[in-house]
Amino acid sequence: MTRRGLLVGGAGAAVTALLSGRAAEATAGTAGRFDLAAPATGLIWKKALYDETVLQSFAFDNAHGHIYTVQVKNGAGSSAAGHLCLTKLSLGGAVLGHMYLMGFGHGVQIGVEPSGGSAYLWTETGAVADGANAWGNRLARFAFASGRTITPTSSGVTRYAPVTGATSTTCAIDPTTGRLVMRYRKNGGFRYAVFPLQAVRSGSRTPVRDIAQPAGLGTFQGYAAHGDYLYLLDGDAYGPANPAPGNTYLTCVDLRTGRTVQRALTQAGKSLDYREPEGMAIQIASGRPRLCLGLASGAAGARKASIFYKTALV
Repeated sequence: MTRRGLLVGGAGAAVTALLSGRAAEATAGTAGRFDLAAPATGLIWKKALYDETVLQSFAFDNAHGHIYTVQVKNGAGSSAAGHLCLTKLSLGGAVLGHMYLMGFGHGVQIGVEPSGGSAYLWTETGAVADGANAWGNRLARFAFASGRTITPTSSGVTRYAPVTGATSTTCAIDPTTGRLVMRYRKNGGFRYAVFPLQAVRSGSRTPVRDIAQPAGLGTFQGYAAHGDYLYLLDGDAYGPANPAPGNTYLTCVDLRTGRTVQRALTQAGKSLDYREPEGMAIQIASGRPRLCLGLASGAAGARKASIFYKTALV
């Protein structure tokens, strides 16, 4: 099977389920790198999610044409308890369903694994409070079931700890290689460990890559992986100390070396009010990858979500 066939056939869904570690490595080396200085195009614009809080992150089900978003659940104390709202959207931004994830974490990044006619979500779980917020200390895999409320110990939730002693664990899935990238904190710093997705499901604790998060980032807001490259999002909401066009940056890191290869300010969605960067993901559209970033906007209690993408490769 060729790389192009993998991307086109099922829009990359087969990759996450079938690629071996060796095949994933070979595919990663041919994927190319996104040009962060290229212009961005809008995918969805100021769409309401199921709850009215700020978008935290999102991921695509490329096999079925859906977007999954996660946000802190409505209600006092939800952030400190790690309660999240998961929303299923059409590619046009229409709400198709939701779940509540109680005691899971903050939702900094999530992954989607298409399966059959639906999808499994990969998130943090086992939230541990640090005061105002709570962060997961495990990864979780569970099937989307609209209207269901789950806890870390609910039936159908499988928990994983690929890195012993890790805290603040989140993950993203590269749909073009079938690799899971786990961001975690250990010994006071953040790192990224890369595993074949099937290896994580089998209980592997042996990453094919493990690199440190680069220094010099602003407020961390999300990440995505495509091939041999990791993409990071940082920045803050608009405010008196951060007026338009803001301080939202994209950074590209080589997963093989940990070296930063590009960093660029993005003005995508600069006309939005509030405009806080939130989450990244890889979309496969017509067999081609898109590097996507999320932006929250709107007034407190009526937040909206927008997604922009870049396609230029170098």
